[in-house]
Amino acid sequence: MAAAFVELADTLVRDFDVIGFLHTLAEHCVHLLDVAAAGVLLATPAGQVVDAAASDERTRRLELASIEWDEGPCRDCFHSGAPVPDVPLDTREARNRWPRFAPRALDMGFTSVVAAPLRLHDQVIGALNLFRDRPGPLGDSQLRLAQALADTATIGVLQQRAVSEQMTVTAQLQAALNSRIVIEQAKGFLAHRRQAGVEEAFATMRSYARTHHARLTDIAHQVLDGTADPDLLGSDR
Repeated sequence: MAAAFVELADTLVRDFDVIGFLHTLAEHCVHLLDVAAAGVLLATPAGQVVDAAASDERTRRLELASIEWDEGPCRDCFHSGAPVPDVPLDTREARNRWPRFAPRALDMGFTSVVAAPLRLHDQVIGALNLFRDRPGPLGDSQLRLAQALADTATIGVLQQRAVSEQMTVTAQLQAALNSRIVIEQAKGFLAHRRQAGVEEAFATMRSYARTHHARLTDIAHQVLDGTADPDLLGSDR
């Protein structure tokens, strides 16, 4: 747990990678909390919620659908600035509140959802979704830990923005979205090249980036332009 908080606080680096950082947040949530998956959405200064990171591909698909439908716990959490407490997805409350999101989440094997705001004082920059796949609510201590992780990540992102003198908030968010596009393209390319699943290809890229202390976005560019390490690309088949 201590290592997770240290990693989330370590954002004062020259080439801070927002997307990689938020994937790290999602991964720590799955490892430290009694949840099956986690997703993170960011918001533009204009208030538009956009996809940022998820712990696995099915969760990312659900988050993208949530944005398209303009409904779901992350949306509610961002607009209210308050946590969305543990909501069982098979209840009338969930179906009335999220008529498309709740059935889709159930079909994907999730049983309940919690959302925590990425918030510092009155500034809300996004939300963290936590999904369970077993009966029962998330305990109070787990909820507090989830909010602490979200708070630490928020401080990290805002701190990095504050020291980036040549970047406006809008430009940074646009850079994050551009990185997401490149990473998604590289995931698909690498999956096809290695004849592997998309999640496995993404895990391979992230592991390679961490091992070589490189930015995930840079590795994605190398995969796409053919300059990546042959061991990463895999042999032609």
